[in-house]
Amino acid sequence: MMNALAGLKVSALLIFIALGFTIGAGSGTNLAQAAGPVAGSAWLLALIPVMFTYSGWNAAAYVAEEIRDPGRNVPRALAIGTLAVVAIYVLLNVLFLYVLPVGQLAAVKGSVMDVVADRLLGPRAGDVMAVVSIVSIAASISAMVFAGPRVYYAMARDGAFFKSAARIHPRFHTPAISIVGQAVWSGLLVLSGSANTLTTYTGFSVVLFAGVAVLSLFVLRLREPDAPRPFKAIGFPVAPAIFALASALIVGNALYSDLVVPLRHGTAWGPAAAGLIVIGLGLPVYLVFRRRS
Repeated sequence: MMNALAGLKVSALLIFIALGFTIGAGSGTNLAQAAGPVAGSAWLLALIPVMFTYSGWNAAAYVAEEIRDPGRNVPRALAIGTLAVVAIYVLLNVLFLYVLPVGQLAAVKGSVMDVVADRLLGPRAGDVMAVVSIVSIAASISAMVFAGPRVYYAMARDGAFFKSAARIHPRFHTPAISIVGQAVWSGLLVLSGSANTLTTYTGFSVVLFAGVAVLSLFVLRLREPDAPRPFKAIGFPVAPAIFALASALIVGNALYSDLVVPLRHGTAWGPAAAGLIVIGLGLPVYLVFRRRS
């Protein structure tokens, strides 16, 4: 199912890109137009949904225990998957600018994909891309139903979460309780706010923990210098250091914009502040579980 959905999603996007550049109505001069000056804080805030978009790059690590020859296949999955997504997203963004000047693109309300499809291929193309969007969402849900609960399962097995989350279904051999728990929590999130709010809320957490995970490379190298490592960390230590530093800047800027600035002006906190509060509430729970184990 995952292979079929992912294949449909990627194929549809590649066909859309190919048709857009060959028979679509656009102009290459749009690519040369400047958007004007952008404040550094706004640029860093914009990177949160970008990082959220790329957040699946590390999902293969969640299921490493269930992959054949993980020392070979997990790094390959991470590298090939990341490069493929980068290529597709860069081509999509070039296509968007090919169709709409950057000023008009920034003013689009609703689905950018539908607007661009209508401009490129006619008024019915947006309906087709809506179907593509549904397939895309289904592919993402399918992947996260598989990968996400493995995290809760591993935490429970290590004594850092409820023991029931580590139970394996007797027939399907899956972490069934973890899957149900993720479904319930996801449903509550969907009901709690708009798509834009949820993207910022979860995107903040994604950036924070991605930075912490990459930073842990340095800790593990120092703590366990002689541990077997059946893969190469290309670019170490420069590449992970840049990633961790960039993540810290993005997280710090988001907290400043959503927490410090509202406190100064007496306005409501932003989604990043909400994400920090939820994470903070989880810390005592984590410490309790660690003490018990």
